[in-house]
Amino acid sequence: MLRRLLQLYVGLSLYGLSTAMFIRSDLGADPWNVFHLGVAKLLAMDIGTVIILTGVLVLLLWIPLRLRPGLGTISNVIAIGLAADVALTFIPAIDSLVARSLLLVSAVIVNALATGMYIGAGFGAGPRDGLMTGINTRTGWSVRSVRTAIEVSVLLFGWVLGGTFGVGTVLYALSIGPLIQICLPWFRQKPRLLAPQPERVV
Repeated sequence: MLRRLLQLYVGLSLYGLSTAMFIRSDLGADPWNVFHLGVAKLLAMDIGTVIILTGVLVLLLWIPLRLRPGLGTISNVIAIGLAADVALTFIPAIDSLVARSLLLVSAVIVNALATGMYIGAGFGAGPRDGLMTGINTRTGWSVRSVRTAIEVSVLLFGWVLGGTFGVGTVLYALSIGPLIQICLPWFRQKPRLLAPQPERVV
């Protein structure tokens, strides 16, 4: 349990770090962070606060879907936003295109590792992933269709609000699936098998 908890919170912290890396690269973010950036710009709020509030609002959409959040769900709502704000205070703005490009590629990799860690810990899906699977369960629509519809919707809405859309957005869309598929088995927690006990001879 201690190992799983450690993996959960390290994974969520790294996810927040990857968000800050996307922002500082200024080359485009993943769809949800394009939305977060757009709302943050509109409301003049910290990105971390927007991430937390968005997570709470998405979690409310679980109610009609009859979903129950787990520890990982609640932790996801709070920890990623806090970690993103903290990381932004330590990562300065960068002018060099080469450095920004390296930061972007690193952000995608860190994001995949973080996703593998917090999902592999087995404490429940994040609010956004849970929304996707909940709609799939209730409507019978394919996961691919639901995920695409949600991601495209938040991306377009965030872009209209001024979120950063760019090459990083495309890179993330093309690479995150295969990278998570590689990373997830590294962190998926398996139940410990008890050693077989010798039979007692009566």
